[in-house]
Amino acid sequence: MDQVSARLASLSPSETLAMSQKSNELKAQGFDVINLSVGEPDFFTPDHIKQAAKKAIDDNFSFYSPVPGYMDLRKAICAKLKNENGLEYAPEQIIVSNGAKQSVCNTLLSIIGAGDEVIVPTPAWVSYFEMVKLADGKNIIIKAGIEQDFKITPEQLESVITPATKALILCSPSNPTGSVYSKEELKGLADVLAKYPKIIIIADEIYEHINYIGKHESIAQFDNIKDRVVIVNGVSKAYAMTGWRIGYIAAPLWIAKACNKLQGQYTSGASSIAQKAAVAAYTGPQQCVEEMRLAFDRRRKLVYNLAKEIPGFKVNMPDGAFYLFPEVSSLFGKSYDKWVINNSNDLAMYLLEKALVATVGGNAFGAPECLRFSYATSDENLVEAMKRIKEAISLLK
Repeated sequence: MDQVSARLASLSPSETLAMSQKSNELKAQGFDVINLSVGEPDFFTPDHIKQAAKKAIDDNFSFYSPVPGYMDLRKAICAKLKNENGLEYAPEQIIVSNGAKQSVCNTLLSIIGAGDEVIVPTPAWVSYFEMVKLADGKNIIIKAGIEQDFKITPEQLESVITPATKALILCSPSNPTGSVYSKEELKGLADVLAKYPKIIIIADEIYEHINYIGKHESIAQFDNIKDRVVIVNGVSKAYAMTGWRIGYIAAPLWIAKACNKLQGQYTSGASSIAQKAAVAAYTGPQQCVEEMRLAFDRRRKLVYNLAKEIPGFKVNMPDGAFYLFPEVSSLFGKSYDKWVINNSNDLAMYLLEKALVATVGGNAFGAPECLRFSYATSDENLVEAMKRIKEAISLLK
């Protein structure tokens, strides 16, 4: 009998990818599905970045790349961190990986062992929990609800720290909520963490440039903890380059060396062509980033105002990323025809089958009372999707 490893058996499949696959299957059957489940920009990669990739092919960048990334890309990342974030890093502290997802996983696998505790504020991106499991760690959940804009407080953080705490994963701007921590809020967390010198902070900043309230603030800016912060970022969201698979860490040297050693054994360097495209992304014109941000901001306001009108939806205005995360628990226990809504996953399936709109239930994000919409699609799609959702919700009794 075929039997997978206990490690694999303990993992849950990605709910976001599963919903996207289900919506694609319905589309293939001829149904007009609007997909609000997938977390990627609907824009095309800017032309100057594509040109750099074509040039790299013509220039024969077709050989293995260095495990930590090409030096010109690592230097470009250092320049970006200095110019945009006021942070000093050497190229040796940068490890380029196959997307920010691998960067997070590399870091966890490099620092977490059996029994180590990792604090994960929820709602949180679906893969954090599973990556901690892969590393034989233990997820320690801090719940932050809509009434606190889905952001944890210093008091909440300190209350769960134990001698076994090894890391904190902090995502700002957040997937799935769009919440953004202010400088003052981050300082409050940093002051707590400063008291516990063994805790590593993994700062997932992949949505850095999709921010509607001003300058991005990094928790790495605070000197009392900077030597324990691992910044995770990449080109996927800001430059509409999800398929190019380029992410990176900026980390203390010992963690960078550990991730380099690990990556050298299981994927080696990231795509040579994609790295050259990423150099162009970081060193070329940045107007494309602002144009996309403005488009997302317009859509944010549109979808927020439409969602507010849906009975049973409690919404807050997200400050970053491209997600809306309404609280929908007042709909639990309601039904229509063959559908019974016991939780947000039931609601997501109902909306997919009845309204032909793909969303993601909050269970996978550690927030079973919520539902995630991605508004990274056209204004027309958003208006139509919200109309369908409102109609489908009105049928529930």
